[in-house]
Amino acid sequence: MSVIHWLFNAQVHFGNKYTQAIYWKEIIGNIFGLASALLGMRRKMWTWPIGIIGNVLLFTLFIGSMWDPHQTSRTMLGQAGRQLLLIAVSLYGWWKWKNNKKKNTVEGNPLVNIRWTTTKEKLILAPAAIAFYFATFFAITAIGGSWNIAADSWIFTGTALATYGLARGYVEFWLVWIAVDAVGVPLDIRGHYYPTALMYVFYGAFVLWGFISWLRIANKEKVEKAEKILA
Repeated sequence: MSVIHWLFNAQVHFGNKYTQAIYWKEIIGNIFGLASALLGMRRKMWTWPIGIIGNVLLFTLFIGSMWDPHQTSRTMLGQAGRQLLLIAVSLYGWWKWKNNKKKNTVEGNPLVNIRWTTTKEKLILAPAAIAFYFATFFAITAIGGSWNIAADSWIFTGTALATYGLARGYVEFWLVWIAVDAVGVPLDIRGHYYPTALMYVFYGAFVLWGFISWLRIANKEKVEKAEKILA
């Protein structure tokens, strides 16, 4: 058996007489997702490629039997599409941070400046997110393949918004992740995606830590920027 075949099909069996199973790709994909979040909090470039690897693994999981007729996990098109969206937005974030790195030639200058969104940005992002949600809802409804369209649509939309916020350095992206986690945990438990649900629970505590950390950094960098202007 090749390594690739094992990665996509191997399972961990548990329960009474080992009647239940979890795909290794779900476990590994979520570990990569968590590692990406930790790196993102520290503004490291590896945030993006590590996250993309996890997204690829989880995409093959959530696409279910549409990917592999022998796969027993439920098909969740919203969650599967979410991984593709994450890859696309992550490529943007990767490009954005690399571009920032080229511009920030001063030693110690971060890859992205952490700050709150402006009023103008909120007026653009809020209606865009609402429109994106309803577009996603109707798209999933038309395609089919999801057993909770409203939740899937929000996770899809919130993920896009949060990942874009990370790429831009918006403090609010942590708050969006909290809202995504609140929906993701019960949804994944009902879908029997236990490692993913557990990751969302752990994310809840981690996201609060990340939010407080970025809030402090944003306040510090705001003061430093003001001091440079006055100097």
